[in-house]
Amino acid sequence: MSTFIARWQELFRLEKEAIVTSDETVSFQDLGERVARASGVLRDGKASLEGRRVVLLVAPGSAWVEAFLGTVFAGGIAVPLSHLYPAAELAYFVENAAADTFVVSPEFAELARPFAEGRRILSPDDLRAGTSDGVAPIANDDDVALMLYTSGTTGRPKGAMITHENLAVQAELLRNAWGFTDKDRLLHALPLHHLHGLGISLMTALMSGASARMFPRFDAHRVWEGMAEATVFMGVPTMYHKLFEAFDAADEATRQRYAQSAGGLRLSTSGSAALPVTLSERWRKLTGSNPLERFGMTEIGVGMTNPLEGVRKAGSVGLPLPTVESRIVDESGKDVAEGESGELWIRGPSVFKGYWQNPEASAKAFTDGWFRTGDIAVRDEDGYVRLLGRSSVDILKSGGYKLSALEIEDALREHDAVSEIAVVGLPDEAWGECVVAVIVAKPGREKELEEAALRSWAKTRLAPYKVPRRVVVVPSLPRNAIGKVLKPEVKKLIASLDA
Repeated sequence: MSTFIARWQELFRLEKEAIVTSDETVSFQDLGERVARASGVLRDGKASLEGRRVVLLVAPGSAWVEAFLGTVFAGGIAVPLSHLYPAAELAYFVENAAADTFVVSPEFAELARPFAEGRRILSPDDLRAGTSDGVAPIANDDDVALMLYTSGTTGRPKGAMITHENLAVQAELLRNAWGFTDKDRLLHALPLHHLHGLGISLMTALMSGASARMFPRFDAHRVWEGMAEATVFMGVPTMYHKLFEAFDAADEATRQRYAQSAGGLRLSTSGSAALPVTLSERWRKLTGSNPLERFGMTEIGVGMTNPLEGVRKAGSVGLPLPTVESRIVDESGKDVAEGESGELWIRGPSVFKGYWQNPEASAKAFTDGWFRTGDIAVRDEDGYVRLLGRSSVDILKSGGYKLSALEIEDALREHDAVSEIAVVGLPDEAWGECVVAVIVAKPGREKELEEAALRSWAKTRLAPYKVPRRVVVVPSLPRNAIGKVLKPEVKKLIASLDA
């Protein structure tokens, strides 16, 4: 039996609260009973799903956790997706994963309707109405438990295969590093189709015996109010920016209450993108401590973190966790000296298994067993690592999401008025990087590509967080002698236009 499942079977003996929402409070013991029923329904009389993929389109809360754990306990691979994806993206994920089962909340039923033919469609109520058949979970540590789609330099998202061992090791590492106990309550408002919200945040808390107050989505005012009863908050830089927007707009009495609640948190963390030093410092002045920054990716979980106790260096992602090996190498793969920059490589038991049905991408991602993160980093005299940016200009970080510029370009090229396009990221305090589409229009069709019109059109083809926040129409794109678009020059072009 996998270590991940064994840990959950221990937790299911606890009578204390596990998940709290506006509608219900569910204990670990109740959760265990529901997971057993869900597993039985999903297996449908079989001993195991044997690695079949199960798509989850479920609202955050206990129902989501039941569907996820029910799938894993049944021997399947959970594929969490977002209701924010437009139909074309959902279709790609479903077909690529070759999923034959959906678990869908009633409010998202219309999204699943186009995929119903030949597939089993279940609701959370269907899972809860089942009966446990008493079959023991069949899974090993090396079996894939979870598949999350992540963008890459090849454009189309790839399914990262995350094993039972990856999940168990990650939760144990962070429980120890961040001091989680069964007395903690996590304030959870992160999306569950990303590892930050699913594994780093939710699984770490619950697998420590802590409870999670789960919100259906991030809302700054509700999060501020929720801090009064929480001990831990995990967010991305955009969330901190929006929290301060709400804080500044509130009256003095409300600001005092918010500050007192935030100051009572045992731990606040920030990840998925670099936290601007200005936001980190403002949080420190408000609460007494900087948000704890760390480095994580879908493919590795959290590999490095600033310490819970001790020096937290603003702008640094800290030190490697136990079991995590790291290198910073030059273009030839040789280790660089302290203070010199190079690509960050990671190795350890939390590193994923590879990309689903994509052996070429999997092979490119590893060198001699080391995962190549694509991040350029430098290590200081204390061993702390600071990230300098991506090795590829085609990977952007916006609002905590890793985005592929090539994927966005491919989608926008479908607009009939677009002749040429380059998508770049510009530094932005709120979003990390602001996604900008720089477009050459077909003759006489510039008006069709005005920002509001193009953004509205793009929202039918891209998830909202992938839609460019700025659209700039130019006569031509800067290119080199062989015709390749020079994206650093594109950024300079935007800067000159702004000036």
